[in-house]
Amino acid sequence: MSGDVAVLGAGMHPWGKWGRSFVEYGRAAARAALADAGLEWGDVRSVVGADTVRGGYPGYVAGATFAQALGWQGARVTSVYAACASGAQAIGAARAQILAGLADVVLVVGADAAPKGFFAPAGGERHDDPDWLRFRVLGATNPTYFGLYARRRMALHGDSLEDFALVKVKNAAAGALNPNARYRKEVTVEEVAASAVVADPLRLLDICATSDGGAALVLSSMEFARARGVVDPVRIRAVSTVTPTYPRTVLDLPDIATDSTVAVAAGAGSFRASIADAAYEEAGLGPTDLSLAEVYDLSTALELQWYEDIGLCGEGEGAKLVREGATALGGRIPVNPSGGLASFGEAVPAQAIAQVCELTWQLRGTAGARQVPGARVGITANQGLFGHGSAVVAVR
Repeated sequence: MSGDVAVLGAGMHPWGKWGRSFVEYGRAAARAALADAGLEWGDVRSVVGADTVRGGYPGYVAGATFAQALGWQGARVTSVYAACASGAQAIGAARAQILAGLADVVLVVGADAAPKGFFAPAGGERHDDPDWLRFRVLGATNPTYFGLYARRRMALHGDSLEDFALVKVKNAAAGALNPNARYRKEVTVEEVAASAVVADPLRLLDICATSDGGAALVLSSMEFARARGVVDPVRIRAVSTVTPTYPRTVLDLPDIATDSTVAVAAGAGSFRASIADAAYEEAGLGPTDLSLAEVYDLSTALELQWYEDIGLCGEGEGAKLVREGATALGGRIPVNPSGGLASFGEAVPAQAIAQVCELTWQLRGTAGARQVPGARVGITANQGLFGHGSAVVAVR
């Protein structure tokens, strides 16, 4: 049996700081996706919502909230929380329902109104919660970890501050071409270097902001798509949802220590690499098949790490790719042609869905000025707190 499902519609509410309800962003994105699919809300038989985070914790909104906002019509409902990977895992849940024959058409929605500044845990005393502990014990915000990752790359691979800045320059140039991006202004290496230090060695323009936004997809069975005359849709071929393996030897959000290797030796590969590996295996494809990639550039240095984790180059060679322009629009393998989180900022439940929206438009050939010529295969990669890894492979 084919594991493909069709992407009939993609829609977004532009990212920004609009001061409105996340329900409004999700409803707008859903309506845009339905219009793109040429379907009515009443045609949808299941809705899967990626839960809002609201300061680090789920439970503030479910798929039913979006169903109510669109008008109760009795659709099956599912809500998914996997931190930053929530959107990808919502797509995975929708795909599973379609392949299981539970629904022909599924709407996937994610939206959020993020706080200004850094994410932080909700209030209360939770001594068994590693996210709460890292703030209480260390005062370690997300950028603190981003800075540690950057220092690790500088020590192990010789990456420079200019290498990191080149990632921002690349993504800002792409984001300037994207009407859904929050930041649509090109920047220079000098402007990155002149921005304020947030978490040494990273500066303000090395780190993504928090944002408001929404994204939605309409997925269907291949049979439903063909019956409506859509003979060559973008197809989702794989969704990986993996956890780490023991022992973990690289410090990772929100943990404040790594596992010991005294009793069990460290294995080959990393958690992030396993996310893409699982997706490639399921899709029957590999890095050399890719036309483009959308990865979580929470910081500039992290994007370089993803190059290696998704197999675009060997360990320690990520900076070389960005120096050569290989990952820019017009390069050998564009990464984050949408502009990435550098241009959008984090609207946590929506961002992994937004990545697949970008793949959809690129594979259709409708991405406008940021179009990757001849795009046929794309991958998204993202990582959520507490060991949620997800990647999506889309083809046409």
